[in-house]
Formats: sequence, C-alpha cells, structure tokens
Amino acid sequence: MTEKIATREAYGQMLAKLGETQQDLFVLDADLSCSTKTNIFAKKFPERFFNLGVAEQNMIGWAAGIAASGKIPFASTFAVFATARAFDQIRNSIAFPRLNVKIAASHAGLSVGPDGASHQAIEDIALMRIMPNFTVIVPADGPQAAAATQAAYHHVGPVYLRLGRPKVESLGTDQEFILGRAQLLRAGTQATIIACGAMIREALTAARQLEAEKISVRVINMHTIKPIDHEAVLAAARETGAVLTAEEHTIVGGLGSAVSEVLAESGLAVPFKRMGVNDSFGESGEPDELFDKFGLSAPHLASALRELLTRKN
Repeated sequence: MTEKIATREAYGQMLAKLGETQQDLFVLDADLSCSTKTNIFAKKFPERFFNLGVAEQNMIGWAAGIAASGKIPFASTFAVFATARAFDQIRNSIAFPRLNVKIAASHAGLSVGPDGASHQAIEDIALMRIMPNFTVIVPADGPQAAAATQAAYHHVGPVYLRLGRPKVESLGTDQEFILGRAQLLRAGTQATIIACGAMIREALTAARQLEAEKISVRVINMHTIKPIDHEAVLAAARETGAVLTAEEHTIVGGLGSAVSEVLAESGLAVPFKRMGVNDSFGESGEPDELFDKFGLSAPHLASALRELLTRKN
C-alpha cells in the first residue's frame, strides 16, 4: 500500500480525463461539487456541467432527460441525499426505463466521520441493490475508483458508484477491474473475509494478524455488489469452509445480505457471519474510532474469524 487518495478525488480526476475525449459525457451536481470533486470537470468543461442546487430530486430528473437524449450523465451528491432523498425519482425516472444514468455518490458509510449519523449513508447499498436494472459498485481505493468510473461510463445501463470521504492507501494491486468479478487480494485456506470499500484495509490487517497465529485467511475484494460474483463466493465457501463479510453499512441488505443469499441458495452449509452496522445509526467521531466502536476494526474482524473457526471445527 502506498499513495493515499480519496475515492471521490480519483472519481473527479477520471471524470475530467474522460471529458477530454468523450463529448457525450455530462456532469450534474447538487451544490456539493467541491466535496464530490466534480468541480475538477466543471473547471475544464463548464458547458457540460450543471449545478442544480440543493434539489437532488430535480438533479435526477435532469439526468434522466439528458440520458433520454442520448448523452451519458454522471449525477453526484452525498450518498445519503442521492439515494434516500431522490429514491422515487431514481426508481421511476431511471431504473424503470433503464436509462443510461450514472449516480456517483460520495461521503458514504461510517468513514464520513465527524459529520455524524445524519450524513453517514449506511443504507444506500441496500436501497440501490434492490433497484431493478442497477449495477452497484464500491471501489476500495483511488486507482479502483478511477477504473470503476471508466467502467461505469462504458457500461450501458444505470450505475450506482459508492465513494468515500477520507483519503485511503492504494492497495497496489495490478489486477484488472472488471464489473461483476471479485478480486482475490490474499490467498488463504482456513477462512475467507469478503469485504468492500474502506473495509478492505481492515480485512487485510486482520488476515495478517491471524497469520501470526498460523491461521490462513483469504481476502476477497467484492467491489461489485450487484451483480455479485457468485463463483468467488461459492469457491471461498467450498475451499476455506468459513466466510465473514465486512462492510461500513448496515448488515441488512448490503454486502453481507448479498453473500448470504448466494450461500443459502447454493445449499452450502458453512459457518458464516456478517460484520457491519448492526441495525443502528452511526454517530460523530473519527473513522478509526467509529470502526472500533461498531466492531469493524481489524481486531474485531480477527476475533469474529476465530469464532467462525471454532464453529467450523
């Protein structure tokens, strides 16, 4: 792991890069362009950037209209506003007609930190995952956010791209980013952690801690929550015999739910546990403090894996 960059920053940079060659790319924001980093695109291509003010539902309507005219719009605001406040417009104006709109929402999850529960979107993956026709992506670092932005542009259909506020270290992987295909970040034989976004770093740290105890843990980056990589989930269950999911999101309806659905329908009976926000809201605090308080830091993941191994044995 090396350079630190926020996924929202990498998104803004890639938008501006794409704008140089893709004349059909338009960008919309709800008066938060300095935070979502769409201001990078706005400075270079002001004629293709629209600030719709604090009117998220209207922004989604604009995005639908732009897509209906054959252009490719990226609409950005904070995740808590993009999904909850504009849910009806997303459902009826984008998902139902399957318009080619990309919703790139920043400041997702507990890692929003001091802004507190009102701004910490911990239910956005669930809201967008249940939406027909949507692809849902949660990049883990800056380079992956850039690759995901490019993939979202080229994908035909609605996309929800979940981005974070804090700067995060780059994972340093040279694996190609492919929608719907998970990345194996660490080999392991005794248990698996399937994580996404900011939780990837905690998962890798937990795996290294357990390695010192002679416990071999596989780590999978499930960057695409929908469509989920069934093969990666089932291979992990068969080959390691225990599965833990980790996400900075409610355990209801997110990554953990998606993985549990795959396992349940497959008929595989392996020890399984979801780690996330357990049916509560977040609170104000630094990201590391919140991860620890809500049981998402590496030591908590390691403890959960030990418990799974006890059940397995």
